[in-house]
Amino acid sequence: MKKGKLATIAVTTLGVLGLTLAGCGSGSNSSDSSSSSNSGKDKLTIVGSTALQPLVEKASSQFQEDNPGSNITVQGGGSGTGLSQVQSGAVQVGNSDIFAEQQEGIHPDKLTDHKVAVVGMAPVINKDVGVKNVSMDQLRQIFTGKITNWKEVGGKDQKISVINRAKDSGTRATFENAVLQPDDKPVNAQEQDSNGTVQKIVKQTPGAISYLAFSYVNKDLQELSIDNVKPTYKNVSTNKWKIWSYEHMYTKGKPSGSAKKLVDYILSDDVQKGLVSKLGYYSVNNMHVKMDPDGEVTKK
Repeated sequence: MKKGKLATIAVTTLGVLGLTLAGCGSGSNSSDSSSSSNSGKDKLTIVGSTALQPLVEKASSQFQEDNPGSNITVQGGGSGTGLSQVQSGAVQVGNSDIFAEQQEGIHPDKLTDHKVAVVGMAPVINKDVGVKNVSMDQLRQIFTGKITNWKEVGGKDQKISVINRAKDSGTRATFENAVLQPDDKPVNAQEQDSNGTVQKIVKQTPGAISYLAFSYVNKDLQELSIDNVKPTYKNVSTNKWKIWSYEHMYTKGKPSGSAKKLVDYILSDDVQKGLVSKLGYYSVNNMHVKMDPDGEVTKK
């Protein structure tokens, strides 16, 4: 896999996330009365990857049940935002689908990487297209605008509608690094900033294609095999399926307090053997290969 730098992103509107964002499924509340009642709690704000968000939300909810003194807020915003916000100190944890080394403007030596899961990503299309498999070269040509009609790859006579992720998306970086060549220019297409939004648009848009974390692929969409290799975690574990990444939880320096306790909890056997697979991820402990920040994959 090839790895490149993501462009620096503007986060001025998100600069106060650590103070203002309400929790998303993690049991926090932004009302004045709640803020007052939680003032004595150990607050932890987590921002970043929407691909990792469901796991962190659910794990945080379970963690808080056993640790009532904790107050955890979980938000998306994308991997670039997570890395920028944790580096600036605006939040305690930044979730990312990519290594810090891959994000322009980030200083990896100031951050600590906690690889908490692996996520596979699959190309998905509207179910009416009539295609189940493409070659890697065909997929590349679709996302560079060289193939524009589904009949060119065995589907119906229908225009291809590409749905891309935002430029700061770790999911997009992972997909393009695996599928495109270094000099390729992605086709101009509408961009969406979350897996959930892409899921809905592909379902509703005739001829649509995009890509999603495995955990967001459902019966309303048609996932594509590539060169007759199916998008499964068995294939991810050996790198036979090449569109995958680690899910990182970054802290500024070594974590302490609730941040350390939560990361340790997510890395525990209880979560790695239970919640991780239940929510559509894969345990880092089950991988037969490992990836470095340059995208080089080697056997463990």
